Amino acid sequence: MATGMNMNLELAAARQNMVENQVRTWDVLDARVLDVLASLPRDAFVPEAYTALAYADVMLPIGHDEIMLKPVVEGRILQAVLPAAGEHVLEIGTGTGYFAACLGKLCGHVTSIDHRAEFITAARGRLQALAIGNVDCLHADALAGYAPPQPFDAIVVTGAVATLPRVFAEWLHPAGRLFVIRGRSPAMQATLLQRAPDGGWIEDRLFETDVPYLAGAAPERAFNL
Repeated sequence: MATGMNMNLELAAARQNMVENQVRTWDVLDARVLDVLASLPRDAFVPEAYTALAYADVMLPIGHDEIMLKPVVEGRILQAVLPAAGEHVLEIGTGTGYFAACLGKLCGHVTSIDHRAEFITAARGRLQALAIGNVDCLHADALAGYAPPQPFDAIVVTGAVATLPRVFAEWLHPAGRLFVIRGRSPAMQATLLQRAPDGGWIEDRLFETDVPYLAGAAPERAFNL
């Protein structure tokens, strides 16, 4: 019992340290975002082998060559998109379910999709254990057949894309916003996109990073003859 209590205290301290010494120092200053990151137990979402690293400034492997984003990156995305209480947000790439849980604490409803059924099953269990009831996790492929019944106020793509799939824009409300990481490794650009009056995009380039590609969204390989 004492060992478990000590671990809980250590994780709680690590969570506060993550917020104050990592996330804040990366210009994440929105009070709502910081409150979510400070209160939501990230350790409940990481693979068990990495519990001790749940609040470290590193990407964590979650299987199938996929990763959990760094806390600082998650904080910057949340602050950029900043969902309102009544909004419906689509997350493409559920992973462990942690980022969907963060979004759920900020907005009215989250639909989170992933092409890996095992990720969806595990994420549902974690969300249910924390009584987070406004997040729906669906087994679906964003690039192959997914068709939402209604447009979203915001879309967050947690894996990189070489180029922006046109269909993503079709799933947004006219005034909606879309977060995406695009380009080629190792210098990818994290960008918030919003529709311009002429139908184009207003781009807010946020930061550079390097993350794995969304399944099916990697650049084509160049063949040299």
